[in-house]
Amino acid sequence: MDEDLVLALRLQEEWNLQASERDRAQAPLSLVDASWELVDPTPDLQALFVQFNDRFFWGQLEAVEVKWSMRMTLCAGICSYEGRGGMCSIRLSEPLLKLRPRKDLVEVYHTFHDEVDEYRRHWWRCDGPCRHRKPYYGYVKRATNRAPSAHDYWWAEHQQKCGGTYVKIKEPENYARKGKGKTKLGRQLAAEKKGTSVLPPLPR
Repeated sequence: MDEDLVLALRLQEEWNLQASERDRAQAPLSLVDASWELVDPTPDLQALFVQFNDRFFWGQLEAVEVKWSMRMTLCAGICSYEGRGGMCSIRLSEPLLKLRPRKDLVEVYHTFHDEVDEYRRHWWRCDGPCRHRKPYYGYVKRATNRAPSAHDYWWAEHQQKCGGTYVKIKEPENYARKGKGKTKLGRQLAAEKKGTSVLPPLPR
């Protein structure tokens, strides 16, 4: 083969390779590209939403409110919509997402079951027959100190089928002290530490 042709082919190959690398360097990164973890690990929530709005919704979501929620611990995010022409609000869980990898914030769908359970520190257990039934065995675990009551959608069915009473059996450490010792469980735990008792012993 002619030496000039061999040289020309080699130069053409190098040119194609460099052009391909230039194209890759200039192409915008995907929103879920792994390199974002190093470039921008904690993105500004509003700026990220503007990017999503431009790229996927053609700028039509300008009236949507996006914000962090400190109280949301049972899901990564929620969207509430007030109907035609009404306000649309997207709230993301700061406790679940703020310290996780950027990918989790961008994709939002999650299986953070262990993290969600970690926030459920207030426990009640029924003293009725349902404490022996699957799948819950009478337990109700919550992130807030809200005892099971008629405000729960399942309460009427529970009263009809079981009729037991829910007794608080666990709460976050020092919770009673923060609330000035007003919870019954807090008083009981404090009394047990002193060697006295104000209530029957806690179920184990």
